[in-house]
Amino acid sequence: MKRNIVLAAAIVAITLSAGAMAPAARAEMSETGKLAAAKAGQIMFEHRCRSCHADDPAKQAYGPSLVGVVGRKAAALEGFNYSEALKSSGLVWTEAALKAWMADNTSIMPGTRMRHVGITDAAEQDFILAYLKSLK
Repeated sequence: MKRNIVLAAAIVAITLSAGAMAPAARAEMSETGKLAAAKAGQIMFEHRCRSCHADDPAKQAYGPSLVGVVGRKAAALEGFNYSEALKSSGLVWTEAALKAWMADNTSIMPGTRMRHVGITDAAEQDFILAYLKSLK
């Protein structure tokens, strides 16, 4: 676990120092870089999301599974009792929507049952999103 935290910290430092790069340069991340970002995101998922969400569709959790969440319509996963606010929202979990949700879900969706998470650091959001995108 300690090795994973050290790895995640190194990736965060590299990413933050690369933040000044042009967006096009960041979009051309190597496959190894994508794997590293997803691993860092997995570690952050464990600390920020795991208490309520599963990353394995076979496992039950308080909140819905996040496998395949990127691009999915909100409140569309069978077998979960979503709030009326989320069911009637028409929201699709795009990358931008997920980042906004991580930052302040109660402001963008009054009436949601999910407690406010408050992940406002853009790099941390990017890592978690990289992990979510890796879940198939």
